[in-house]
Amino acid sequence: MLDNFERASILVLGSGTSVGVPMIGCRCKVCTSTDSRDKRLRPSVLLRFGDKRVLIDSTPDFRYQALRFNIDRLDGILYTHAHADHILGLDDVRPFNFMQNSDIPIYAAADALLTIRRTFQYVFDDPPTESSRPRLTANVFDSLPIQVAGVEIQPIRVAHGRGVTHGFRFGDCAYLTDHSEIPPASMEMLSGLDVLFLDALRHNPHPTHSTVDESLRTVELLKPKRAFFTHISHDLMHATLAERLPANVQLAYDGLEIPIGRLGA
Repeated sequence: MLDNFERASILVLGSGTSVGVPMIGCRCKVCTSTDSRDKRLRPSVLLRFGDKRVLIDSTPDFRYQALRFNIDRLDGILYTHAHADHILGLDDVRPFNFMQNSDIPIYAAADALLTIRRTFQYVFDDPPTESSRPRLTANVFDSLPIQVAGVEIQPIRVAHGRGVTHGFRFGDCAYLTDHSEIPPASMEMLSGLDVLFLDALRHNPHPTHSTVDESLRTVELLKPKRAFFTHISHDLMHATLAERLPANVQLAYDGLEIPIGRLGA
């Protein structure tokens, strides 16, 4: 499917946690590191399919991410879930409405969309306003594939502690973040992958996130050609951990671009 595009890639906009790295007020060795790979914005990626651009999660850092990586259009936004670090940049899509002179479709599970509507009530209010606000077309997904910017996207349900989030599969690639467990039915949907993103918060156990060791076990089970760990806390220094990972596993970092489809073969 992705071979239909002359160029397709995944651009990592943010690889950090809800507080980012460095964390405010922290003077640990990672937060004070001079390695640019240890500077982690809130977690998000941009999918590039030819001239189409699909964002996964609009983080509080989205304005800076868009400027930093020269994002010049948006053809859709996918939401993994509605926690603050994944939705609070939604208002910053307004310039794309101006440039494209069109609404931007957003896609979320029903409960996540309800939270987004409640958080950004002014966006979805019916009364007219003198101020500009994002122009969005809201779409609900469930377990069935959806079409986004001409690409089939398969939502994949995962556990986030007692909550639920969604990852997404597109062709032979999948992006999962903020997960503590992947149910068996979802594991079956992740077979035969070229690229797999997984949550890998830290080494110590966490009630709502996968650890490095847990994600390594997931890689062993699913056997993707390439795996990338994201949602990385300030407990992990990039250079130290990267040299200990298997050959097919890398730590994601802000600005990493991964060719997929023809270029990823």
